[in-house]
Amino acid sequence: MIYSMTGYASAQHEWPQGTLLVELRAVNHRFLDVSLRLPEEFRSLESPIREKLAARLNRGKVECRIAFNSQQGVDSGSLQLNRTLAESLLNLGRELSALAPEARPLSIGEVLRWPGVLATDALPPETLQATALTLLDAALEDFLANRGREGEKLAGLLQDRAAQMEVLLANIRPRLPQIVADYEARLTQRFVDALGGQDDERIRQEIVMFAQRIDVAEELDRLTAHIAELRHILKKGGNAGKRLDFLMQELNREANTLGSKSVAVESSRTSMELKVLIEQMREQVQNIE
Repeated sequence: MIYSMTGYASAQHEWPQGTLLVELRAVNHRFLDVSLRLPEEFRSLESPIREKLAARLNRGKVECRIAFNSQQGVDSGSLQLNRTLAESLLNLGRELSALAPEARPLSIGEVLRWPGVLATDALPPETLQATALTLLDAALEDFLANRGREGEKLAGLLQDRAAQMEVLLANIRPRLPQIVADYEARLTQRFVDALGGQDDERIRQEIVMFAQRIDVAEELDRLTAHIAELRHILKKGGNAGKRLDFLMQELNREANTLGSKSVAVESSRTSMELKVLIEQMREQVQNIE
């Protein structure tokens, strides 16, 4: 499958205290560039997140954002008194005071500092972090599916442009012998007019030399081969972006050569139309992973 470098996905989990959100978004880039936007309580997840993304993605400027939005009207960090434990401590304190009247009784501060006396309804950091990684896995799967669907559309556009290029080549190829023959006739007449009909051997040599210069059969063959390679790459899938980008350069080079050798309006028009299609393809290739 061909994958686009652009994409978006998100996953979330809700608690009474609030909602944990994980977002992934990406645009095209020459390499894999991951940026993280994490609250302080998720900083310890930076390495695991980067490892997960690097294992599944190859190119693109990827942004991963994690946010915890507290439920409106709920203080996720409010303190609550464990009344049962506090009463037990105070009762034990009174019993100890009866056994040892000289001992100082427990103070309110000491009771409050006793483990478990004060409880908070905030979610434990371990719960938040573990859930964030689970949400990242879910978002990453959706993200890849999104990029795959976009990549399929890009591949379809490239196939369509390739088919149009093949039509142009098929139309111009049988016309080339006549184009060359017409050019040779015009060139011969010019030589005859310039030399007064003398030195026929020299005329033939010059015509052969110019005919070789305007022969574009090799360029058409290479264009055809490059289009076949384009179809092969799209069918094979995988990380095809860099290979396709190089192929666009080769197609453009051959189309330019075709135009520079042109001696007829028809072949010049074909070269221009090919370059327009190649440029359209190149713009789409920039988004392929």
